[in-house]
Amino acid sequence: MPPSERSLSILLWLVAIGFFMQTLDATIVNTALPAMAHSLGESPLRMQSVVVAYSLSMAMLIPASGWIADRFGARRVYLGAIMAFVLGSVLCALSPRLDFLVAARVLQGLGGALLLPVGRLAVLRSFPREKFLQAMSFVAIPGLIGPLIGPTLGGWLVEAASWHWIFLINVPVGLVGCLATLRYMPGVQGAAVARFDLAGYLMLAFGMVALSLALDGLSGLGLRQASVLVLMIFGLASLVAYWLHAARKPDPLFSPHLFSVATLRIGLLGNLFARLGSACMPFLIPLLLQVSMGYSPLHAGLMMLPVAIAGMSVKRVATPLITRLGYRRVLVGNTMAVGLAMASFALASPEQPLWLRIAQLAAFGAVNSLQFTAMNTVTLKDLDHGMASSGNSLLSMVQMVAMGMGVAAAGAVLAAFTEVFGSAGGAAQTLPAFQATFACMGLITIASAGIFWQLASDERPAGAAGDSADLEG
Repeated sequence: MPPSERSLSILLWLVAIGFFMQTLDATIVNTALPAMAHSLGESPLRMQSVVVAYSLSMAMLIPASGWIADRFGARRVYLGAIMAFVLGSVLCALSPRLDFLVAARVLQGLGGALLLPVGRLAVLRSFPREKFLQAMSFVAIPGLIGPLIGPTLGGWLVEAASWHWIFLINVPVGLVGCLATLRYMPGVQGAAVARFDLAGYLMLAFGMVALSLALDGLSGLGLRQASVLVLMIFGLASLVAYWLHAARKPDPLFSPHLFSVATLRIGLLGNLFARLGSACMPFLIPLLLQVSMGYSPLHAGLMMLPVAIAGMSVKRVATPLITRLGYRRVLVGNTMAVGLAMASFALASPEQPLWLRIAQLAAFGAVNSLQFTAMNTVTLKDLDHGMASSGNSLLSMVQMVAMGMGVAAAGAVLAAFTEVFGSAGGAAQTLPAFQATFACMGLITIASAGIFWQLASDERPAGAAGDSADLEG
């Protein structure tokens, strides 16, 4: 019997709430990091592992999410994802030490990694094809709201209660989600499940983790230089081994043939290196405002609203602009604009007028949002039906890896400049370290403009291929 309209509506809400939880927890911790550091006896400048652990664990599980859903059924996997997310949230709130908190964030990220892909699969199988785009547009809205309210909500909870509540608020939502999943999520499995490429998956996952830990080890984990070098070599060797493995395997996780599509090849590399710079901003800005300028957690969270509002506002002009100027002009010029907007925070100081700081944050939010839209759509627009699913998963994985590595890199640069400038003088002494870090991360972003210069000069949108590509930011 086909599902009723009410059941379909509740299914949409269920998937939307799962996406909201996933994106909310990616940003809600940023304004709470100084309070968490104080509670755990850590330096607020060395808390990037809390952010890296979440995004990296999500990146690890994304390649296997489709196979897991097909093998065990959407309802069972979605229920397990919510339970893992809620359990991870509870363990985060109970964490007595930083290493315990990082481990709990890994569990939370593993649950979060399955929420959107499995939920999207359930929607695809439950809705007629002519209603699928409308359904996914509805699901995407909470995903945009999560990052919008995350920093402010995190700051308010720290001041109104304690940092523990940024995780505990997931518990009642998750319990309701579990009951709704059992009642309304279809449990139909895929028609056929191919053999999972476990060897390739382990090589790919180890390579991502090793490279990210090497970057994070430069500051947050306290690893010595020799250990960092060994991790980097092992990580790179593992990634090379995966691509050699994929080249000879008939059904790898990600086929090397994907890279025969020029726009996907350039788009993925551009996504990786451009996000290495820009992904650190939601981590660095609240830290700067609280540690060096004396902002309260709530005030620091409110200062992130101009970034999100400007980002949402620019979405409507993105497609006409790209259609008129082409992808290469937009991406080369806008990548440089993003880098310059980031580097402009090197001029930040407590004496800066409030209106100028808000304008600076809004300008960064606008160009960064345009960057995401253009990068995502150019990456996926030329994939045929057979490559679309694999290409989209690969893009999602690259996005999450770049976010984790970007925060880890920014933490390492900030730690290095903190040692150079010294922090014995208190908060005021940390300002030069932040200023130098913003300048360096901005230059990294500007350097990635050369990747987008390799696009054809007449590359323009083809139909509506990019409409759903930006759902995950």
